[in-house]
Amino acid sequence: MTIAYWCVLFMGLFPYVAAGIAKKGFEGYDNGMPRQWLAKQTGFQARANAAQVNLFESLPFFFAAVVIASIANAPQHRVDLLAIGFVVARIAYLICYVADWPTTRSIVWLAGLACVVAIFFQI
Repeated sequence: MTIAYWCVLFMGLFPYVAAGIAKKGFEGYDNGMPRQWLAKQTGFQARANAAQVNLFESLPFFFAAVVIASIANAPQHRVDLLAIGFVVARIAYLICYVADWPTTRSIVWLAGLACVVAIFFQI
C-alpha cells in the first residue's frame, strides 16, 4: 500500500477525532439526539464539531485526487509527499479550529487545498 493510500485511510478516520473532542466530557450527552446536543455546545466543543464537518467535506476531493493520480500512474513519490502535506495541513487545521485561531486556520486550510490541487497537476 502506498503512503498516499495510508493517508487516505488516516483521513477517512480523522474526522472522528474531531467528533471525540466535540463530545469531550459528554455532560448531558443525549445519544438519542446527538446532533441536537452538539448544536447546543459552545466554545471548543462547537468549534471541534464544525471542524469535524469540514474534515468530512474535504474527503471526496482528496480521495479522488489520490485515486485518479494512481490510475494515471502519476509519480508516486510526489503524490505521497503531497498526500502527507494534506494530512499535516488538516491536523493543523483541527488544532487551529479548536484553539480558536481563525486566521491561521484559514491559511492551513488553503495549504491543504493546494496539496490536493497539486496532486491533480502530477497527472
